Amino acid sequence: MARIEIRNLHADVAEEGGETILRGVDLEVGTGEIHALMGPNGSGKSTLAKVIAGHPAYEVTDGEVLLHLEDGDIPDIEVPEDMREWSLLELEPNERAALGVFLGFQYPAEIEGVTMVNFLRTALNAKLEEREELFEGEDEEDGAEETQEDAAGYDTSPMEGPADEGEVSVAEFQGRMREKMELLDMDESFAQRYLNAGFSGGEKKQNEVLQAAILEPLVAVLDEIDSGLDIDRLQDVANGINALRDEQGTGILQITHYQRILDYVEPDYVHVMLDGKVVKEGGPELAAQLEDEGYDWVREEAFEAA
Repeated sequence: MARIEIRNLHADVAEEGGETILRGVDLEVGTGEIHALMGPNGSGKSTLAKVIAGHPAYEVTDGEVLLHLEDGDIPDIEVPEDMREWSLLELEPNERAALGVFLGFQYPAEIEGVTMVNFLRTALNAKLEEREELFEGEDEEDGAEETQEDAAGYDTSPMEGPADEGEVSVAEFQGRMREKMELLDMDESFAQRYLNAGFSGGEKKQNEVLQAAILEPLVAVLDEIDSGLDIDRLQDVANGINALRDEQGTGILQITHYQRILDYVEPDYVHVMLDGKVVKEGGPELAAQLEDEGYDWVREEAFEAA
């Protein structure tokens, strides 16, 4: 089972005199598990998500974020013994993504002129290429041969064209996308729309789940994916999250303020974050208690224990 292990993580806003946000976070998320990370505004939940993904707006000042792998965790790649532990903090965001870390945004960007199908296929091929380089390294000789062929005019077949470059062909990807959209009960017309352009809030959040289904991460961090959803769209998004875990074995770190999405996505573990630290952990019953009683009692417990 692959897992992300966060040890004593501290992070500041990456500017001179930047505020300290994370003050010693300890947390583990494994594949096939659903973890809910709850807490009031300003507790550091979204900052933690961005630090895991490698957002440049934050500077890690202490601690570790480790990805532990076992052979069989990476499809089509035999993971050597000496490559089964990775320090994510030493990797670029694209390298973290290639190893199986996914961040679902709270406010997804809109990109006019780029269809979802082209965006997702490009992202998938980029991930597969980066992953191969991480585990096998670049083959300089092969690269040189390709350059010589290009110079001699031996380019890709005109029948394929630039759009068919990459490990996953256009035809193969279209089949894969139909399969994932059926799994998530999404209308196939989504595929030809421009990325998030003109999407409702709920459609944008469904699209984040679709991206995770296509990229098949080991661990998906979903940052307040339930915010702004009506009850019907909330159920659609929740069904998609359950499918990621049940059908693909993805580990989920679900960041949320509220218990309501957890009525549909039952977590294995609930973690409560206050003032930049995880201060309490439990099962699904903890989320229900927070819904009924708020966070003051947790803050009092944490203060007494300090």
